[in-house]
Amino acid sequence: MILKNVTYIDYITLKFKKSNIKVNTGIDAGIEFIDKISDNEKNIIDCSGKYVTKSFAVGHHHAYSALATGMPALKKTPKNFYEILKYIWWKIDKILDKDMIEASALVTAIACAKAGSTFAIDHHASPYNIKGSLDIIANAFDKVGVSHLLCYEVSGRDGLCKATSGLEENEDYLKSNQGLIGLHASFTVLSKTLKKAVHIAQKYNTGIHIHVAEDKYDQEYTLKKFNKRVVERLNDAGVLESSKTILAHCIHINKEERKLIKKSPVYIAQNTESNLNNNVGFFNSHKLKNKVMLGTDGMHSDMLRSAKYSFFAGKTYDNIDFGETYKRLRRVNDYIVENEFKGDSDNNLIVLDYNPHTYFNEANFLSHFMFGINSNHIEHVISNGKLIVENRKLTTVDENEIMKFSKEQANRLWEGVKN
Repeated sequence: MILKNVTYIDYITLKFKKSNIKVNTGIDAGIEFIDKISDNEKNIIDCSGKYVTKSFAVGHHHAYSALATGMPALKKTPKNFYEILKYIWWKIDKILDKDMIEASALVTAIACAKAGSTFAIDHHASPYNIKGSLDIIANAFDKVGVSHLLCYEVSGRDGLCKATSGLEENEDYLKSNQGLIGLHASFTVLSKTLKKAVHIAQKYNTGIHIHVAEDKYDQEYTLKKFNKRVVERLNDAGVLESSKTILAHCIHINKEERKLIKKSPVYIAQNTESNLNNNVGFFNSHKLKNKVMLGTDGMHSDMLRSAKYSFFAGKTYDNIDFGETYKRLRRVNDYIVENEFKGDSDNNLIVLDYNPHTYFNEANFLSHFMFGINSNHIEHVISNGKLIVENRKLTTVDENEIMKFSKEQANRLWEGVKN
């Protein structure tokens, strides 16, 4: 594929460059800047007046929550975070079957692609349909054309048998795929389960993906049950030893826990909108800046939107500016590169149809990033060298058929939640 008459924005240096780009097809195949285009070349996209840059990646997602969009209010209104989990998410995940899991993954992958994300790090839960669930999600994402890093959310909340099955699902998947070991949160993970999870992660040279101190309840229960704070417990168990480990949220952590994280190579996934929605508090990056990347926590799949919310909330509750916001957006890409995961090389691109009413250049890119560029400016998306979104429409799947399938599965889910 040739992108003609491109204004290319280097996602690291933010330098603007006018050129033509040859996009090579395949995992980690890369791109080439070329001066002339061969007369025999047929697969050409004219990008005159458009901007091309690296696509995005989602640092923490929950595809399994996709069918909750529009769901009628429950009879019992949750009063706190624990009740939100108990009466909403832990009720939904128990109902999920294979068709619902597939529908959730397909619509999530489509949403990611259309919002410019060609890679998603997902954290899945379906305690009554564990075996093979990660393969269903992987196949759905592959069908759309979005690369992924998956894990199953292991928890003891439904008994030791389910926790063991969750560990087995993670290990079975890791035998032939890149992935992580998923844990729900410290307060639902027994010591034996935590120890086994770390052992499997070390065995397959990968990391742990876990919710950390999203709400005060996690800290309070962990202190009461295990006589340690959350990060201290994870550190003692060896969770913090790998740069592949992702700690999601980290809202209610103290000074000592921040020191432990700072000394470690792990990454933190910030999820501002979800924290606002659940009323659990505000993220603060004190002592953690170089560790923080952005996620959506299943609220949506739009990383530009996540970046903007992180900035606006951070103006009051965090030390953040335009540059730091952009770095957190791109730190997901850094995480993938540092840990040598496949599927996020330079041949993952977005073409922006962005014609602002003011000048747009290297000097003011960050201002346009914050107040001008949105996901609706994304016209084409290229994943591993393949055009998966063309003129804002998916090329890889039939969206209408998937949306019809998704609605059918959502209705089944909603009926189940009511009962």
